[in-house]
Amino acid sequence: MSTYYEIFGGKVNVLSSDPSNQIEGQIWYNTTDELLKYASISPASWSSGGNMGTARYMLGGCGTQTAGLGFAGYVTTFVGTTATEEYDGSTWTGGGNMGTPRVLPGSAGTQTAGLGFGGYSTPSNKNSTEEYNGTAWTAGGNLAQARNRIGGAGTQTAGLGISGFLASSPGTTGTEEYNGSTWSGGGTLPQGRASTGGAGTQTAGLAAGGGEGVPSNNALEYDGSTWTTGGTLLSGNRGNLRAAGTQTAAVVFGGNNATTEEYDGTSFSLTSSMNTARSNLGAAGVQNAALAFAGRTTVLTAITEEYSPPGAIIARTVTGT
Repeated sequence: MSTYYEIFGGKVNVLSSDPSNQIEGQIWYNTTDELLKYASISPASWSSGGNMGTARYMLGGCGTQTAGLGFAGYVTTFVGTTATEEYDGSTWTGGGNMGTPRVLPGSAGTQTAGLGFGGYSTPSNKNSTEEYNGTAWTAGGNLAQARNRIGGAGTQTAGLGISGFLASSPGTTGTEEYNGSTWSGGGTLPQGRASTGGAGTQTAGLAAGGGEGVPSNNALEYDGSTWTTGGTLLSGNRGNLRAAGTQTAAVVFGGNNATTEEYDGTSFSLTSSMNTARSNLGAAGVQNAALAFAGRTTVLTAITEEYSPPGAIIARTVTGT
């Protein structure tokens, strides 16, 4: 068996404390702890944030990890709620109420320029759009097709509505684009889907997974006019999931399990799982700073989780023989 010296051309340092400027792959023996240690990059992780004021699922979400927006959703009935909450990185506070209660809306934009569209309120799908300015919601242009479980991406003035569940046919292939006042038809998806995770922009969009109509395990990429097939989710067919980030740097999470995957524009890779598996949750942020909030486990929940990518170099103990 080769020794560490033979492989690396040096001996293991013997130190009384861990080195202050550690380098990935460095190995040393700490005489104070009496442990053999090595330096490695800390893994991706989900950490707990502040709870929402109201537990809900089937809600909309947009913004960033430190300036998130959660709105609408199921609280007690499928009529939905008009309640809005704003997140500052630690605490949720009440915002302005929507004009129309709904569940399963599409969403895009930021905390001070948010967009909520479509959805469902007993007894029918909605085609109405509302715009948020950080204080109040106002009416925008109507979708051409009323639908729920619609994926959303983009901004308040350049939004993207992706597929969704129609009254007559689940899993539509239709895309609509918003210019800040009106919706117009966009490119057709290769196959119908609903409950997809939307991310990116109007001209570089991403639709990941989908669980209604034709369950899907792949991503679709949009260039502003045409959808093409992208990478395949490693966790299989997933619906009711969420995505955050861009077309070439996204993170996908939630749905029917706690699995989290990162997307680089070509392929997915597994990363740290969420602490609490849930579906139909709210989402915001980007790949390296995503926000997951509310949703449903076996019951409605108000919990929030914040995602951090691999980053800092940390000392670990060598175990085993």
